[in-house]
Amino acid sequence: MTPDKKGEIFLFLVLASPEKMTTVETIGTPIGSYAPDFELPGIDDQVHHLSRYLERFRLVGVIAMCNCCPYVDLYLDRLKNIQAEFGEQGFTLIGMNGNDANTNPLESFENMKAFARTHELNFPYMWDSTQDVTRSFGASKTPMAFLIDGDGIVRYKGQIDDNPHNRPDVVVEHYLTSAIASLCQGQEIYPSQTETVGTSLTWRK
Repeated sequence: MTPDKKGEIFLFLVLASPEKMTTVETIGTPIGSYAPDFELPGIDDQVHHLSRYLERFRLVGVIAMCNCCPYVDLYLDRLKNIQAEFGEQGFTLIGMNGNDANTNPLESFENMKAFARTHELNFPYMWDSTQDVTRSFGASKTPMAFLIDGDGIVRYKGQIDDNPHNRPDVVVEHYLTSAIASLCQGQEIYPSQTETVGTSLTWRK
């Protein structure tokens, strides 16, 4: 597939109250197009560049996540297991928090650091305080996965697996794991996109 640098434009209507509605424009990243490059601060107080990750790793999985999402809580162990399984095969996860910390102070940068320590994250966790990168990727809910190959092209996006509500031992379709394994083996990914299930992102008003 020829990479398409043009994003898709989506309009998400976020209901703030019965009387007030906020419209948020989100520039999506279609499958087969280049992922938006970024420079974001991490909880290690370093600035992280996607381009530099792509120089070091064969594959990068960006996870739109946050501190307060119950779905993220259910997936943390699964995400850490994915990192442990594929970390020696030239793969890394990157957590990205694009929730508005002004609306919910629990999503602040300092609370991200505490969250990572408490849950012993084994992958980088970055703060998108402007929400620009989150919009560019087209993330609308947490958690949402984006798998990027070594050329910087998005090859999969959507759910981590098919069971966001219950225990990981009843998962049937391991979407992200299968996508990573397929790329490592030079095979096509199917499905390359799934409908995300999770908590809607909190956008800045």
